[in-house]
This record gives sequence, C-alpha cells and structure tokens, in this order.
Amino acid sequence: MDGSRKNYPKKKRLMYQEMMKFPKEYSAVAISNLNKVRANQLMQLRKKFRTDMKLRVVKNKVVQRAFEKIDDIPRLPEFSKMLEGQCLLLFTNANPFRLNIIFDKSKIFLPAKGGDIAPTDIIVHAGNTGITPGPVLSEFKEANVPTKIDQGSIWVVKDTLVTKPGDEISQKLASLLSKLDVKPIEAGISVTCALADGLLFTEDDLRIDLDVYSKELARGAFEGQNLAILCGYLAPETVRPLILQAGQEALNLSVSTGYINKDTIKPILLNAHAQSLSISNIIKEKGYKIA
Repeated sequence: MDGSRKNYPKKKRLMYQEMMKFPKEYSAVAISNLNKVRANQLMQLRKKFRTDMKLRVVKNKVVQRAFEKIDDIPRLPEFSKMLEGQCLLLFTNANPFRLNIIFDKSKIFLPAKGGDIAPTDIIVHAGNTGITPGPVLSEFKEANVPTKIDQGSIWVVKDTLVTKPGDEISQKLASLLSKLDVKPIEAGISVTCALADGLLFTEDDLRIDLDVYSKELARGAFEGQNLAILCGYLAPETVRPLILQAGQEALNLSVSTGYINKDTIKPILLNAHAQSLSISNIIKEKGYKIA
C-alpha cells in the first residue's frame, strides 16, 4: 500500500495532505457546487478571500479518503457523502451563516453565453450604442431591436425586451449583448452544505433573508420591552418609560382626588369646567332655566 501511494502524482499527494490537515485547523468546512461558477470568478474569490479561508477544488474521492482517516471531528464522514459533482471546498473560521451572506454580497454580473438561461427580463435600452454601422445591424434586426443611424453610430430607438425569465439566450443574442456591454448573468457561489461545531447545515438551513430577520428581531425587541414595562421589570431600557409611566399615573391620581399643585391645577379646572357644562346641559334638557 505504501509503495502504491508513492506513485501518486505529487499534486494529488499534496491535496490529500491538505484534506487531512485543514479540517483540524479550521472550525468550519463547507461545500459549494461549481456547476454555474466560471473560472475567472473563482480566481477573483481566491484572491479576495485568500487571508480568510482556504478554497480548494479537489476530486471527491481524494477528499472522502482523507476524511475517512479523521476520527475526531463529529459527522465529518456524513459531511463527505454530500460531495457530488464538481465541488469547491471551503475551510474557514467564519460562521457558515455569515459565509453565505458574504458570498451573496460578492456576486457579480457576467456577459451571457449561448445556451445560458435568462434569470430576469433582459432589456436593451434606448440610446447611442457607440457601435459603427455594419454587419452587426443584422444582429439587432434578428433580436427585434429597432435602430437608426445617427452621427456615424447605431442608436436604439426604444427600450426593447429581448428575453424573458427562463428563455434560452442564443449565441447571436449573447454576442449582441456583449457588444452592448449588457451583463445579465448573475454569478456567484453559495454554500450548499456546511459542517461546524459538530452541526451539519444544508443549503435551506443557511438561507437567511436578512431584511425579514432584522424586522422580526426588531419586533421581538419591541414586544419584549413592552412586556418588561407592563411587568415593572427594571432594566436600562425600561427605567425611563417606567418612570414616565409612574409619573403619569401619579398625576392622574392627583387629578381624580382633587389634590391641587402646580401640575394638577390646570387639568382639575378643565375637569371642573367640563363637569359644569355637562350639568348645565342636563338641566336644560329637563326644561329648567339657568339664571
């Protein structure tokens, strides 16, 4: 067995050694599927995160064989079974949830290629394209984009929808969009599976809508503070509203009992005036005249 290992290519042996080492050096390991990730994008990610995490594209069997030898990381063998297709392995000390958020913010837009599926409506906007008239006019015509020639360049007459979500982008349309510097394809990586602190997370587990989460968190904090005030629980966040509430209740009690001071005299007089008007109306309704 040792002799056969010596025949492995040096690069493969180094990868195997890294797969044995990295899970012990980092608190989390994650998988990202590379089916829709382009080489130039992966290169940018490596450059951007080179100090924060290790990104490796390794054959699944090499990873699985290495992980089988590690017996002190809970659920690692189960995690290795999630490797399917071409995968990117990420080793990091970042929380898997934060990792997914980081990657969502790192997505970029790329030119379309023939065969790509339109993710959204793709619109060619009106205006000067800066393209010199020539054979490219046939590409505009084929895409049903109305044009005119003005000042030696092609102008798009009006905003034109060229594809709808789910449509396949043809090679010719992709070429035209590239000439117009329209980049409709959103590219990025997302964590499809992660292992951290013995917990295994799926893609659905890691998908968080930050806007919804922040609103729910704010609502929870607001409701918690209201409950604490209702219970009279003292905390830095409740001291001021509790004092204000106590002051208002004391004022209301003083007014209702007729206790006069500088704070109660005005509301007491207003109450007395309102009561006198009410009595006056009752007397008038009974037919009595008030002198």
